[in-house]
Amino acid sequence: MTITRLTFSGAGIERMAELRQLPEALAAAFAETETRFLPVWQSRCLVRDGFVADCRREELELVATGHETMVFLGRRAGRALFAVGLRGEAPPGGLPGATFLGLREIASQVSEPDAALLAYARAMILWQERHRHCGVCGAPNQPAEGGFVMACSDESCAQRCFPRIDPAVIVLVHRGEQCLLGRQASWAEGRFSTIAGFVEPGETLEEAVIREVREETDIVVADAVYLASQPWPFPSALMLGFHAEARSSDIRLNDGELIEARWLSRADIIAGRVSLPPPISIAFRLIESWFDQVPGPGLASLVADRAGAESRRA
Repeated sequence: MTITRLTFSGAGIERMAELRQLPEALAAAFAETETRFLPVWQSRCLVRDGFVADCRREELELVATGHETMVFLGRRAGRALFAVGLRGEAPPGGLPGATFLGLREIASQVSEPDAALLAYARAMILWQERHRHCGVCGAPNQPAEGGFVMACSDESCAQRCFPRIDPAVIVLVHRGEQCLLGRQASWAEGRFSTIAGFVEPGETLEEAVIREVREETDIVVADAVYLASQPWPFPSALMLGFHAEARSSDIRLNDGELIEARWLSRADIIAGRVSLPPPISIAFRLIESWFDQVPGPGLASLVADRAGAESRRA
């Protein structure tokens, strides 16, 4: 049941957190000729010819700008990288061949390390934009420590906030030769996925698995087994993936989160009776790791073959 590296993880970057509290070292890294900048505009990232568009300071007109307003991401292949948030109703000009795209589009166009790097840059800029003011006194915040601290500008308050992620459990419930999948009203017709929900205060991950499955489907589960985690930057979740064995079978939709839930066999999935979540998601990988436990074609190859057939018909 091993899951390999997932989309939006494995950026191949040395974060070098020790430099964040050394302004002179950050200034030196910022000034290096080979330093590159990852622009984020309206939550979109820049891609050029299927690769990360890491820009020179001249391309983004940053010649007179300092590092204080940017996020020091670290070094990749020895080169310092900074994320920079761009404002305005239109994207900046002067970037030939480059396009600002959302992360879901990017994930299908670039390598997994590049997708992870852009997700990292976007997450940091988005966090800063959503914490422009102090949550205690309301005064403007100022970025500090390489962009990883938003510090209150009111010295009498001096509140400091740090990047936050939202932990969420996501679970593939199984019972014999069947698995439990559900559908939300906002999803495309026929799209089903695993059960998921945010962890609440005072709750372990395992307790969250049991609670979420019971709240959404009335199914009682036990033996929750952790498999893997995935950064899910929509906007800032960390998905913690589990398998769990069902101890009951009667489905009842309790909290309105789902409009439908079903027990599905491998034969149902092979026949395409439901649409599955995209392969970039941990939800797909949780289903895949269960599906592939029996001999036969793997789920990824079945989905790829189906997509190819649909493309040819189109």
